[in-house]
Formats: sequence, C-alpha cells, structure tokens
Amino acid sequence: MNLASDQQRVYEFACTAIREDVARMDSLGIEYLVFHPGSHTGIGVEKGIQNIIRGLNQAITGNEKIMVLLETMSGKGTEIGARFEHLREIRDNAAHPERIGICLDTCHVFAAGYDIVNDLDGVLSEFDHVLGLELLKAVHLNDSMMPFGSQKDRHAVIGGGEIGMEALLRVLRHPVLKDLPFYLETPLDDKGHKEEIRMLREKLA
Repeated sequence: MNLASDQQRVYEFACTAIREDVARMDSLGIEYLVFHPGSHTGIGVEKGIQNIIRGLNQAITGNEKIMVLLETMSGKGTEIGARFEHLREIRDNAAHPERIGICLDTCHVFAAGYDIVNDLDGVLSEFDHVLGLELLKAVHLNDSMMPFGSQKDRHAVIGGGEIGMEALLRVLRHPVLKDLPFYLETPLDDKGHKEEIRMLREKLA
C-alpha cells in the first residue's frame, strides 16, 4: 500500500485500503492504527506528501474515535517520513489533525540519522520542537541490523543489533516514553517474542 504514489491504480488501492481499515478498526473500538506514509517513487517529497494528505482526508471523517499514527521511517529509497518535518507537514495540512498522532520506531529513527544511542534526550527534544511530544502515542521497539544513518530498514532482535540492549533499555525507562504502549517487530516468532518480553521485564525490574 502506497498512499504517496502518483500511479492512479496504486493510489486508489491505497485510498480504499486505508479508508476501510480506519472504518473497520474504529468499529471494533481499536484505539490506534499505525500507518506507513509511503514512498514518492520519483515525483518528489512535496507531491508525495500532498497525495498522502489527500488520501488521509478521504479516510478520516473526524467522527472516529480511532487515531491514525504516522510512523517514523528509515528513509530507504524515496520513503517519506524519515524526517520529523515530513510528519508535521502531513498532520498540519490534514482536514482532521486531531485524529492523527505519531508512532516512533527505534530502528527507523536510528537508520534515519536520529542518534537515540548517544543522544536520546536530544532526539526527543527535536521531536518535541518539530511535532510536540503530546502527539507521540506508541513506540515500535526494534534493534537495527544496519548502522546509524544507513537509511536501511532491517530490524534486529533486541540487543542483537547496532542500537544495542542498553540504549533500548534507556528508551523503555525514559520518563517521557515509559508509559506509552511498546510493540515488538523483531524477526522472531511468537515464542521468541514471549522470550524477549520476559527478558526485558527482567532487566527493567
């Protein structure tokens, strides 16, 4: 699904999918729908952002209780959302910005060049300046197979990548973040995720 696309068939499919997802999840009482903004595929960031805004305006009526969370992205290829400013522009120009928040993915922001390993406070300060920390509603907790600033989206198991265990524990313990919902997207099956959760709880105790 690519809501930033300029190809009519791709774009119309994405509009239908996000519209149906918002309606279905809202009817189920689900609080958040996390959404990848998309890739502009050569038409440019600004045109891609305008496509995303137009698609979200079709999907969000303003009567929903659900919030659509724009996810921070790694910046691979022509991906939109690797800079906080991209997400700010999308939200600011949406018809119903009150129904749009942000999900921070640790692997993605690290790959995009936000140094959560050595300067987590600085990254959160920049997030607050550009977007406002009140918009941060969820965290995808992932390590990264690829190095800092690589703009490559390759998740690693917790503690098994370039971010490392200690930095991810600082994310979990940070007073601004610790009460948010955290979600694992590490390359493991359900049994492996249960073990990661057990291990993290043990280290946080």
